[in-house]
Amino acid sequence: MPTKKTEMSKCIGRVTLECITGDISAQHDIEAIVNAGDAQMLPVDAAGRAIHRVAGPGLADECSRFAPIKPGDAVLTRGYNLPNAWVIHCLGPRYNMDEPAAALLGDCYRYALLVADEHGISSVAFPAISIGEFGYPLSEAAAICARAVAGKIPHLARVKLIRFVFGGKEIRRQYEQALVSVGLL
Repeated sequence: MPTKKTEMSKCIGRVTLECITGDISAQHDIEAIVNAGDAQMLPVDAAGRAIHRVAGPGLADECSRFAPIKPGDAVLTRGYNLPNAWVIHCLGPRYNMDEPAAALLGDCYRYALLVADEHGISSVAFPAISIGEFGYPLSEAAAICARAVAGKIPHLARVKLIRFVFGGKEIRRQYEQALVSVGLL
């Protein structure tokens, strides 16, 4: 069964960017997926619940050894029963609570890519971080993501594929627009 349908993709230097609508826990061709969880690295949304459900209890056990994390942090764990070797856990900021929210949200993307690159991970899949339960406005979150990724791509040595996996078409459309606005798509 195919794991993705690429709606948009573009090669930026040595890095390919993709935006899809799909299930982040079913990205069989990706080495590391990003879990946008809470301070305990536990799920706060449907994507996180899917990641933990598929990974099994070993993921939560390993997360408990690193928790709590702070907004903007990125922590690497094994993928357990996921089709991915690794999970990078990020704690996005809560809108109008964790400040400076824009810098912390950008850090999630920058540090996740840094962790992947430092560990020789060649492909990473991201969900939309901090929207939904954490209240970040969709268009603002998309713009921050786009700027953070655009600034990090020139410094990546090992990451060759960055995929954004969104649960809905409107979320994907907003992120695609933001990525186009910074020249990434």
